[in-house]
Amino acid sequence: MQPRDRQRLTKIAEYCEDIQGAVARYGPSFEAFKADIDYQYSVSFCILQIGELVSNLSEEYRNATMDQIQWQKIRGMRNIVVHDYGNVDLNTVWEVTTASIPQLYNFCQEQLNSIQ
Repeated sequence: MQPRDRQRLTKIAEYCEDIQGAVARYGPSFEAFKADIDYQYSVSFCILQIGELVSNLSEEYRNATMDQIQWQKIRGMRNIVVHDYGNVDLNTVWEVTTASIPQLYNFCQEQLNSIQ
């Protein structure tokens, strides 16, 4: 793994932690998420940042790990948040928040721990 990939994975893990912190702060229910625009913005910003970082991972690294993580879907979600925010499906964002983000976080931690 290249040093820049390690740096980006570290930052991705931090944004995953920020999302998990928002869930802890605002509440672990879709109803709480749907009712609070600050909650939605907080999570969406982190998803946007994660997608941007994924775009800057080396192609070599993404190709080597694409059987474990769907990098293109992460980048695609970033594009939806950036370019079509008014039409973002909150159910999809919540699914990403509760299912995909914990998986991505665990992946990043495993990758980072394997190089120490």
